[in-house]
Amino acid sequence: MNPFKQVWLLGKLGWAGITVLRDPNRLDQVFGVADGLAETQPQMMADMAKALAVDPVGASALAERPRVGLLDVKVLSAMPEGTFGRAAGDYFVTQGLDPAALPQRPANDDTSYMQAHLYETHDLWHVVTGFGTDVAGELGLQAFYAAQVPGKLPWALLAIGLLNTLFFRFDDGVRRLEAITRGWRMGREARQLFGVRWAELLALPLGQVRAQLKVTPVEPLPQAPSLALVPRTATAA
Repeated sequence: MNPFKQVWLLGKLGWAGITVLRDPNRLDQVFGVADGLAETQPQMMADMAKALAVDPVGASALAERPRVGLLDVKVLSAMPEGTFGRAAGDYFVTQGLDPAALPQRPANDDTSYMQAHLYETHDLWHVVTGFGTDVAGELGLQAFYAAQVPGKLPWALLAIGLLNTLFFRFDDGVRRLEAITRGWRMGREARQLFGVRWAELLALPLGQVRAQLKVTPVEPLPQAPSLALVPRTATAA
């Protein structure tokens, strides 16, 4: 790679990281961090694709490259109550989200498909895991990613989120650590979600989809005012 382009890409990545550090809700800059890592570390992306292909679902997805496409909130919201699609539609409405805000990328090879697929299915991972879109919920989902996707991005975003907690929102530390702990555990226990043909699951009951994917949804995160020490119950000898 041209050294001048390398410097420019690293600067762009650094700026995106600083922006997310100050405001973790800047989804555009979160994707900027992802794009920066992909552009500056192509071998990492290739290694991720190879690792994901070990699972049969991932291998099939990389070979056939199925796409979810742009989700229509009105269509999803009109689906029967209790279905995964209806839950996704309700999620978009209650969270005030527009599926079109997620990047729609071309998929010309394994690495570009991997990135495109992870981007366009991000909100569906939210729905199936139960994590919200506040910072704690996003960190929980990133921990889930870290347990499932062999790459640096989830770890980078977790590190940025913890730095944000330390410098700006120490009062929300307990909730965020709880979310990270739960997300990591859920991700280790669940089936690999990369490569799941989500479009084929929308008409199924949400509970059935979660059972099929071995995902135990997260319960509402506890409201904790600070990182105060939690009293421990004495263990019987």
